[in-house]
Amino acid sequence: MTQEAKNIWVLVDHRGGKVANVTLEALGLARKLADASSQEVWAVLLADDAGSVDTERLIACGADVVLVAEHPKLDAYRDDPYTDVVTHLVKSYEPAAFIIGATSSGKSLAPRLAARLRTGLASECVDLEWDGEKGLVAVRPMYGGNVLATVETPEARPQLATLRMKSAPRPEPDTSRTGRVEKADLSGLEITDRVKLLEAVETGGGEVKLEEADIVVSGGRGVGKPENFALIKALADACRGAMGASRAAVDAGWVPYAHQVGQTGKTVSPKVYIACGISGAIQHLAGMKSSDIIVAINKNPDAPIFKVATYGIVGDLFEIVPLLTEEIKKETA
Repeated sequence: MTQEAKNIWVLVDHRGGKVANVTLEALGLARKLADASSQEVWAVLLADDAGSVDTERLIACGADVVLVAEHPKLDAYRDDPYTDVVTHLVKSYEPAAFIIGATSSGKSLAPRLAARLRTGLASECVDLEWDGEKGLVAVRPMYGGNVLATVETPEARPQLATLRMKSAPRPEPDTSRTGRVEKADLSGLEITDRVKLLEAVETGGGEVKLEEADIVVSGGRGVGKPENFALIKALADACRGAMGASRAAVDAGWVPYAHQVGQTGKTVSPKVYIACGISGAIQHLAGMKSSDIIVAINKNPDAPIFKVATYGIVGDLFEIVPLLTEEIKKETA
């Protein structure tokens, strides 16, 4: 990869024609970096049929170019096809930096690309800046979110980074922006595909996605048993938010893994995070510590969760949560 490589790329994470919010957030951030360094922003769209994705919206949100790669093996995310195609695109166009949303697919793809391209990767970033000499400068949390580290990869190109959801504001679409759509040539490219997709099953249809919710209500070991998570779900629904859970509750089989918040689950950054019966292990804090407001409900006044909470309620969640739910229903009726 040449040191003269230009332009900042953003991978378009999409499903069913809908673009993930983290992609739009990354486009807004990339726009700011590109404007500061006289570069273009390229949105990289992989699909079997790109016609279902609104490329005009990608341009309105900051892209100068939408690079479209179409192939039957790109019908859904799988590691092999995506790695092969993106590697081919990077080697063909030589971008300076590549931002990928820290979704489940993005976190699977990024390290594979870094290894294939022999370049560095800054993962789970919460901010990105541009230095005239060093290029991309990434900021990422470490040690359970207790410190922020600055990561630089000044030599290799492209500089890879995965961006945490809600780490950057989602840009307001500017319909006056103009850009172009460019078709990538994949002819002759051998694409590996060792995994066969048998079925795609949507979980929690119609519910607010945990990682995109403005309000998250989570339950932990203190909820006691699976049936009691109905209280947590009721409060989340009243708040028009999403239900989360600690690893202890998931490991006990009380709720599916898709609801797990923490170091080994999902990272969330809502406006309000309500922790019910969660002690506050460092692994859980790593997944929600960046929330704007943290409300902790726990009968143990010495629970570690109170050290990071904006507001703490010492008491029985089985009394407090139903009361909160009823009051919120009254206010939102």
